[in-house]
Amino acid sequence: MSELQPTLVVAAVVFFYLTVYYFVFRGTKCTSSVKLKGKTAIVTGSNTGIGKATALDLAKREARVILACRNKKKAEAAAFDIRRESGNNQVVFMHLDLASLKSVRSFAETFLQTEPRLDILINNAGVFGPGHTDDGFDMAFGVNHLGHFLLTNLLLERLKQCSPSRIVNVASFFQRFGNINFSLLASKKDRVLDQSPWHNLQAYCNSKLCNVLFTRELANRLDGTNVTCYSLHPGVVSTELGRSMSLWVQLLMKPFAKAFFKDSEGGSQTTLYCALQEGIESFSGRYFSDCALQEVGDKGRDDALAKKLWEVSERLSSLYNSVNSNPEAPKFI
Repeated sequence: MSELQPTLVVAAVVFFYLTVYYFVFRGTKCTSSVKLKGKTAIVTGSNTGIGKATALDLAKREARVILACRNKKKAEAAAFDIRRESGNNQVVFMHLDLASLKSVRSFAETFLQTEPRLDILINNAGVFGPGHTDDGFDMAFGVNHLGHFLLTNLLLERLKQCSPSRIVNVASFFQRFGNINFSLLASKKDRVLDQSPWHNLQAYCNSKLCNVLFTRELANRLDGTNVTCYSLHPGVVSTELGRSMSLWVQLLMKPFAKAFFKDSEGGSQTTLYCALQEGIESFSGRYFSDCALQEVGDKGRDDALAKKLWEVSERLSSLYNSVNSNPEAPKFI
């Protein structure tokens, strides 16, 4: 009997792991059967991870998919993979560096000149780690929020013209731990003076709160149109998000991530749900997780905070200058 004990222990551990994985970490699946023939989608940061899995699913649904990415070599390889796997040749790369507001404006101008439609905009790209953007902002704030803020506004008129259309902002559960220091934004462009892992994590949390608040205020401003928007937590996913973290942190995290985190396909399911699911239009501005409506933290429900963030983001991104130079961009009153 004692000889069986090690085997029983191993079996119990495996059973526990599978139970936890399938019912806690694996998450739910988007079951929408919607086809997208004749429609166009942009997915930022789609050369790898969740973004690539999202783009692949949209391509399988026959959409024209724009891979909006910074790294040309990786994005063109991803486009090739997606075209081959989906059988859809309407998958193309367009250069977009969200760490440069100039690049965001250039992307929007090129897109509006060359693409007649935009039905789905998925703001998926995200970074975690030290550094600053070309415009002097903390990398997490500049890429995760401000670049997407400007991009969305520059493309908003095209989304309205092609409505019903959707905007999906990939946020995170970490939005609950975020804060917005407007005085720091005004004086130092949200620079993270201490580049320690702890402060980089806080900067990431702050940027994810910005995603949620941006979505909330955007929904208020789109009220009465046929454009809806959603933010979401994709789950705990094993991606390249932490590629800028120190090597020893990555090595420590990798085995744990492989064992317990969702893969990229699993992490894309709530994004796809928000982009495709029929009947959720009345929840525009709200936050989803595991393909279901979820509540955010108190700060994420603060309309005054969302409005103030919008106004500050307009100034920091020079949105009105971009609007004046782009006749198709929205003109807010």
